[in-house]
Amino acid sequence: MTELYIKNMVCPRCVMAVKDLIARHGLTIVDVVLGLAQVAEDLTPTQTTTLRNELQSLGFDLLDNPQQQLVEQIRTSVIEWVRQICEREKLSSYIQNKIAKDYSLLSKLFSETTGITIERYCILQRVEYAKELLCYSELTNAEIAFRSGYASPAHFSSQFRQETGMTPTTFRQQSGHQSLNSRRYINEI
Repeated sequence: MTELYIKNMVCPRCVMAVKDLIARHGLTIVDVVLGLAQVAEDLTPTQTTTLRNELQSLGFDLLDNPQQQLVEQIRTSVIEWVRQICEREKLSSYIQNKIAKDYSLLSKLFSETTGITIERYCILQRVEYAKELLCYSELTNAEIAFRSGYASPAHFSSQFRQETGMTPTTFRQQSGHQSLNSRRYINEI
């Protein structure tokens, strides 16, 4: 079996694109989740290079370095945590349980590699998720605050304004193009 750690997978559509790519090569898919694809076969160097090139053409990167793989696991864990609608456990507990490594080690590696803390990355992800919900849903600001993991609509509004320079209501009221243009790609955060 081969595990392929893939950077920039951020949504179900990314998972589907990677599954399609692997299937086109006649490989047996064991599992594909955010940041990781498992195939039953041991890949040859030629197969790995071909997959790497085709993944890059789709906007993904195949990660070889174990530290990069771990950082990508942290990123995908944060994205999954942010998009959970149910009651959330603490972010640090979620990441530690998901990756099965000490959180302080993961936090230090993430900060050294990316230049920002996991907590800061989480805030950026939460605000981007809130922007998505403001643009594409008819949820109230209070519902968006809950879905984005904020304890209160006031905290959500305050942090959203701090990050974007405007309130969630102002953001929603802007014309569609302006709001959409202020969105950031998740992999650029």
